[in-house]
Amino acid sequence: MHDLTLNPRIVEIRQNVLKKNDLLARELRKRFQNVGVYVVNLVSSPGAGKTTLLTEVLTRLGKRYRTAALVGDLATENDADRLRQSGAKVRQITTGTVCHLEAEMIERTLQDWELETFDFLFIENVGNLVCPASYDLGENQRVVLFSVTEGEDKPVKYPTIVNSADTAIITKIDLAEAVDFQRKRFYEALNEVRPGIRIHEVSARTGEGIDEWISQLEADKSAFIHSSGSL
Repeated sequence: MHDLTLNPRIVEIRQNVLKKNDLLARELRKRFQNVGVYVVNLVSSPGAGKTTLLTEVLTRLGKRYRTAALVGDLATENDADRLRQSGAKVRQITTGTVCHLEAEMIERTLQDWELETFDFLFIENVGNLVCPASYDLGENQRVVLFSVTEGEDKPVKYPTIVNSADTAIITKIDLAEAVDFQRKRFYEALNEVRPGIRIHEVSARTGEGIDEWISQLEADKSAFIHSSGSL
């Protein structure tokens, strides 16, 4: 069996794909900046609670802001249906066998959207902690989620996604005691990979920590608007 990682042609193809993605992501970022929409890309392994948390965040934010969401999944529109319960405008991106979202998918899905009518756009990436790390989607902020049920060593097992993230969120914190979650060990693992990364602890079931994260998002958006000069 040939080792494809040593094949120059395969390497070149992969590099070209990433270059094309980065160029398109750069154009998306300019487009988002021009209309003043703040974009958040959520990444996690399957079952970490992205959809449940995002539904709650969209519901709360929707009382004061105009919100929208794109959700990527290999199949079905189940997650998009759940997110629509928040009242936000939602569109599903079905990727088939592709284990991540790409800038081209985002651009294509947003073609007929009037982005200037939104304040926040959330992108719920495909449940995967490997592939999404390499693909810029033009977001302002990348958030990586880990649930307390996944184990304290998850950050050091997936350092690339942690290094590419701006914020880490620990989900299902209400289960921490029940699953004997070792908070100190987890924080040490996170800071070993990405010293000083912002961390929020949340529970979609009890509501713990959600308003604090929303306040941070509001502050981030305010800083973004101020720095870009958008109205």
